[in-house]
Amino acid sequence: MTEKFKKAAEFILSGLNYKPTVGIVLGSGLGGLADVIVADKIIQYKDIVGFPISTVEGHKGQLILGTLGGKKVVAMQGRFHYYEGYSMDQVTFPIRVMKFLGVETLVVSNAAGGLNPDYATGDIMVINDHINNFPHNPLIGKNIDELGVRFPDMSKTYDRELINRAHQIAANNGFKLQEGVYVGSSGPTLETPAEYRMLRLLGADTTGMSTVPEVIVAHHQGMRVFGLSVVTNGSKPADPNGETTHEEVQNVANSVAPKLTVLITKIIESL
Repeated sequence: MTEKFKKAAEFILSGLNYKPTVGIVLGSGLGGLADVIVADKIIQYKDIVGFPISTVEGHKGQLILGTLGGKKVVAMQGRFHYYEGYSMDQVTFPIRVMKFLGVETLVVSNAAGGLNPDYATGDIMVINDHINNFPHNPLIGKNIDELGVRFPDMSKTYDRELINRAHQIAANNGFKLQEGVYVGSSGPTLETPAEYRMLRLLGADTTGMSTVPEVIVAHHQGMRVFGLSVVTNGSKPADPNGETTHEEVQNVANSVAPKLTVLITKIIESL
């Protein structure tokens, strides 16, 4: 069952004399971090057998292999979403391939709506837990025993040591991180006011349409996981004028890029 992952990994690594140890997934409007990676190789998703094609504006659709923070990395500049019509196997295919590239730590980011009323637009939240509100789990089906156990424990999915480092890095660089729970849902509709209230009652601090499937698969195959949400719109479920557009999400995410770049670079340096 792993042959398709191995085949893609062999293609990606061809011509390189190293294997990346860090995988990075860059979400909506956050692709600018890729500009600071010293790239050795850039591959379009369409050229990799098994990779879907990213169809969302703000997702460039290419894989970058190179150096960041003194470590060899592979970065996804654009990700795949369940709402695009892809299966969970397709959405998480790149994470499975990363295992065969040599990746040990996954750094994942997303643009998210703020549910916590104490969060402001432009805040960065380090994820300490998640809620899977998707109608599907990426591990449904025959388990791939070579990659992980049938029933993975999810109590320590997000690496506490890396979370603590992130807070210190932020403080050293003059900004503060929020910390909380991310809830992932299918989309593509943004939440109704009632859904905002429901998700907040469930204990979530930010909400989005990605990340959870990738993290489940990464954790299943033994990767350390570090996750960040950029709060691109605040929680205003009772505000009739509080509409959100994808363009707004991208603009806010782009404005936070310098902080995000420092944070992710320093986290990777610390590995």
